[in-house]
Amino acid sequence: MALASAALFGASTPLAKGLLGSVSPWLLAGMLYLGSGIGLLLLTLARGDKSETETPLRRKDVPWLAGAVIAGGLAGPLLLLLGLSSTPAGSAALLLNLEGLATMAIAWLVFRESTGPRVILGAIAILAGALALSWQGSGLSFDIGGLYIAAACLCWGVDNNLTRKISASDPVQIAMIKGLVAGVVNLGLAIAFGAQLPSVWTSLAAGLVGLLGYGVSLILFVLALRNLGTARTGAYFSAAPFIGATIAIVFLSEPLTYQFAVAALLMGLGVYLHLTERHEHPHTHQAMDHEHAHAHDEHHQHEHGPNDPPGEPHSHWHHHAPMKHKHPHFPDMHHTHRH
Repeated sequence: MALASAALFGASTPLAKGLLGSVSPWLLAGMLYLGSGIGLLLLTLARGDKSETETPLRRKDVPWLAGAVIAGGLAGPLLLLLGLSSTPAGSAALLLNLEGLATMAIAWLVFRESTGPRVILGAIAILAGALALSWQGSGLSFDIGGLYIAAACLCWGVDNNLTRKISASDPVQIAMIKGLVAGVVNLGLAIAFGAQLPSVWTSLAAGLVGLLGYGVSLILFVLALRNLGTARTGAYFSAAPFIGATIAIVFLSEPLTYQFAVAALLMGLGVYLHLTERHEHPHTHQAMDHEHAHAHDEHHQHEHGPNDPPGEPHSHWHHHAPMKHKHPHFPDMHHTHRH
């Protein structure tokens, strides 16, 4: 799911670059998210009530969701598209690897998510690739476009860590609300400051790119967060820029330079180290109560009451008894123990 999310988002970067010729960056940021929100709203109406399968958002989730919308839905896309307006799509796609680094750094330093040598080495390789991409012979040179993209990555790193806090909730609902709020606000502000709406076909194209590259991609990303934790999901998601860069070279005729190749190799090494990590040790689960979609695996052996939904997977409030065992795991919602 994380890799599929990366593929959709990676493809959206050069496609959004192609739309910038006829749409202002601010307006396009709004159109991408609004297309995502409207598409997912239609999906929600079509699928009907799925409350037995997924946990709806609760009042306690509002602060986390609001922060994610502001950082990842409002600020991030605008900064990215401002950067894309003056940066080649291929270079911009590789610089987006900084999102993974920002996500991992915040997860480790702020939320104390567990890590290991392979993950750290992978992060160093990804950073080295980003620096290689910016090398200008006599030193490093970040133009204003690159700085905008780096700022967008920081915003999405904050967004990813805040979204982790609500990843047990319905991912379609999360992505829909984020798309509608961010889309309406950015679109409204862009028009208020003089942006002109493009043709119907351009608007539909932007909406479709947003639905797939932001909406469906976010749904898959939230599902991956449940099982991998924030830092690892961010690492898998680092495959997105390679997909975007490939599309830029093949379809937008951007040059394949030695500098680009070195950066891609370093970033590829970092992604490989993350994908091949194995984490296993004896660990203890403390007693806890929460609500999320689940099946009855080794971590879910609770009893059911008469009002709990039948079938699996299903969602209801349930209790986890203390447990100690050993198996390969990631820092998902059930493995937040100290090391």
